[in-house]
Amino acid sequence: MQFYLQNYHLMVVIQKKLETILKGTKDYTNIRIYVKLSIQSREIKNVEVFPTCSAHIIKALKEPVRQRRKVKGAVYKHTGNLTLKQIETIAKEMQKSKSLSRELKGTVKEVLGTCVAVGITVDGKSPKDVQKEIDEGKHKF
Repeated sequence: MQFYLQNYHLMVVIQKKLETILKGTKDYTNIRIYVKLSIQSREIKNVEVFPTCSAHIIKALKEPVRQRRKVKGAVYKHTGNLTLKQIETIAKEMQKSKSLSRELKGTVKEVLGTCVAVGITVDGKSPKDVQKEIDEGKHKF
């Protein structure tokens, strides 16, 4: 795990709370996520984990942990299929913290857009097709 700090004095403080950070991030091995540290008078008071939408999707795929940087410059392609129910649960988690949408329908469409970027299918169909079905009213959220 890498930490980028501008202040060297915080390094001693982070080593004390490293166990807390590792416990919160153990589900997201080899996946980049955001960690928010609340620091008051050079001590960490609170640690919050904010996984991105793609991190939720990759975790839901349940792929085996891969070796990073085995081949330099190689781009890893994710393959898999998620159900619409899994997409809905990811959207509910994203709506709590990082989504900019007011309604669950918009958050589901955000997650489907990320599915397009990751390169997976939803119920055996393209995520773009599922978005069109949502717009037509075939799926209710």
